Amino acid sequence: MPCASRNPLPRSSSWPVLQTFLSCQENMSAPDIDMRQECPDDISAVSRVTAAAFLAAPHTTHTEHFIIVALRKAERLSVSRVATHNEQVVGHVAASPIKISGTNRGWYGLGPVSVLPSYQRRGIGSALVMDALRVLSSIGAGGCVVLDDPAFYERFGFKANSALTLGGVPAEYFMAVAFDASMPSGKVSYHEAFRAQSRLTLERTRRE
Repeated sequence: MPCASRNPLPRSSSWPVLQTFLSCQENMSAPDIDMRQECPDDISAVSRVTAAAFLAAPHTTHTEHFIIVALRKAERLSVSRVATHNEQVVGHVAASPIKISGTNRGWYGLGPVSVLPSYQRRGIGSALVMDALRVLSSIGAGGCVVLDDPAFYERFGFKANSALTLGGVPAEYFMAVAFDASMPSGKVSYHEAFRAQSRLTLERTRRE
């Protein structure tokens, strides 16, 4: 049995890109796919989906599933949404709080975003991203950052911005989208859960 029925989110938002993409999301080529909040029965499936999604991916240390577990343990998994097909979890998206120059500004980092290899290239990843951004907008987030491929994420309004920086990565791959009129400036830091390398490191992850 599913944990919950499909959970539509409010359409009202001050983020213009969100309104532009709402109809696009509903018409993506992902038939019979539902989006909903993660529930306890999904935890093992989310780990399996995340590990499988990144197994053959380039530019990864293959620790994404450990990061999800560590964020959940630290109660920093602010958004945890699953895509299901016939009640089976086939995709997952996470978002967690970030700090900008050491302070909480109501901004979040998107990712990891995972789709089972056999379900990829069906629009599910795009639908998961939009679903997570709608959740963040609905809870009053100031904006969101992502570290990934600009060719994919710019369609959602993400753009590289010299005001926000993340050390050690090419500037063009670190992007931000503001949900309100203000774009903060400073150095971005993710929760220490993103340093999780194995199950052993999970026990050392503490709440900030």
